[in-house]
Amino acid sequence: MIKDLADFHYPLSSVFQMPKSKEEWDEYRLTEDQIAHYNEMGYVSGIKLFDESHLKLLKKELNEIRDPKHPLHHLFHEFHSNESTNENSVLFHSLGHWRIGQTFHDILWNPAFVMAASQLLGNRSVRFWHDQLFCKPAKHGGVVAWHQDYSYWTRTVKMQHLTCWTGLDDTTTENGCIHYIPKSHKWGLLDAPNLAGDMNGLMQYLTEEQKSAFKPVAIELKKGYGTFHHPLMVHGSYENHSDISRRACVLNVFADGTVSDTDKELLKGVPIVKKGQKMEGKFFPLLYKNI
Repeated sequence: MIKDLADFHYPLSSVFQMPKSKEEWDEYRLTEDQIAHYNEMGYVSGIKLFDESHLKLLKKELNEIRDPKHPLHHLFHEFHSNESTNENSVLFHSLGHWRIGQTFHDILWNPAFVMAASQLLGNRSVRFWHDQLFCKPAKHGGVVAWHQDYSYWTRTVKMQHLTCWTGLDDTTTENGCIHYIPKSHKWGLLDAPNLAGDMNGLMQYLTEEQKSAFKPVAIELKKGYGTFHHPLMVHGSYENHSDISRRACVLNVFADGTVSDTDKELLKGVPIVKKGQKMEGKFFPLLYKNI
């Protein structure tokens, strides 16, 4: 039966066991040191989100939904078999797969994810913004240029967003892991470069002081482990010239109460949310309610 899974604002499987008490939720809480690191450096990494059984399901669904002939292909907000501007490299990038794959849908309610997200948003209730997939094949995977996520999201206010990046493969310097510029979330909003273009396109927008502080840190992660970062964190990833693929899924969220700042389309295929109106409804479900 052909369904748009965005119609369901709850897990559709038992892949994740939802906590039933405060004590069970507390098992997923970040420590004070982890939250302090996020606030000071702009990110916190090494959070286990998926086990081997989750990864097996996600990789299976990924292989299915990457086929442009998939019967629900039209539900993607964006689908780029290759978004790279370099003809010798490949970067698969998509938005909207939570509407198509059941496990990709259910990871939105992963308790380890929503609890951390709520804490990092200041113990707020969490709403979904959109998901992404970034896949770099072995040998010729393309770059994701240095950028800030919120520079592409200014159509929503106020800035109370959060990104969670999780590898479906082990991610290393060799296969194009994510890199951060620590403390760059304190630089303010910069102009947005071409996401899959010149790796260093952002540099033209930096001051000399910012260029001096531009010291990338590689975030190498075992598969299934995630990293959370601030919406103004400068980050990017280099090519994959290794012998293994680098596949990653991204969940972007914001604190409940965020509103639209445009009368234009927020995402392709999503009904217009008029400027000043709260982001909610079918495409922006409440994932976690802080009590």
